[in-house]
Amino acid sequence: MIIAVFGGFIVFALAGLWLFIFDEHREALIARLGRGVSQVGRGGRGVGRRIGLSARRSAHATRSGASHGWRHVVHGRWLVLTVFLMLTFPPLVVLHLNGMLDFSAIVAPDDVAVNPVVDRLLKGEHLAPPQPLPPAAFTTREVETVRPDLVYANRKWKLLKAGFRQRLLAVYKTMQNQYGYHMVLLEGYRSPERQRKLANQDDRVTNAGAGQSYHQYGLAADSAFLRDGKVVIRRDNDWIKRGYKLYGQVAQQYGLTWGGNWSFHDYGHVELRNSQYDDPSNH
Repeated sequence: MIIAVFGGFIVFALAGLWLFIFDEHREALIARLGRGVSQVGRGGRGVGRRIGLSARRSAHATRSGASHGWRHVVHGRWLVLTVFLMLTFPPLVVLHLNGMLDFSAIVAPDDVAVNPVVDRLLKGEHLAPPQPLPPAAFTTREVETVRPDLVYANRKWKLLKAGFRQRLLAVYKTMQNQYGYHMVLLEGYRSPERQRKLANQDDRVTNAGAGQSYHQYGLAADSAFLRDGKVVIRRDNDWIKRGYKLYGQVAQQYGLTWGGNWSFHDYGHVELRNSQYDDPSNH
């Protein structure tokens, strides 16, 4: 009912605005109303003829007036817009304050779920990051062989964008609860200086230069497995190979891009693309 009243108000406001701006239409309307009132009491056979003649004249005047009126609109477009906003803004405010206008369905691209699993994740509980491992866990011979200088990597979850962080934590939870794999974050945010250093190493772990990686924007992370209290990275047994395969499948279910599908295989890498943060001005 309120919507219908509001719609009627808009139509009435536009009609009033039109008559307010165009004097000739306002005067023509007043003249026609006056003639109509005078003709009500007369009757007779000439009524139909006069109505027909009036209708033809009205149609001609309407076509001529519309053309003339459009020129007025073009020249006075800012006045028309200003008056229209003055007429419509107060009702919109009243409707919004009374809860009649709901814009909650309009969401940022980063909040758009890619499937029902992600939708339940983003509408449900917010997962908390796990406790960090001691630095010594990243200085073993295996880790340093595969990922040199990993001890200097940044593993602060708070530097990851919220949408990406929740997806990655959900992947970790699924990997552990459904498949028995305990995941550990190797590196999240990466500074441009570190990105440049890694790209220039002889045994490179990345093909992306400074500013070219999603790590610089808190939208990428490298992960591995924790087994018997040790970080394992090297793909030298079936258990680890199966883990990386499952990791890629689960990550993609949560809308993440998995590096294991690239020609430069990066099995522990995932990133969030096609989000509101893809625009560098949003970083």
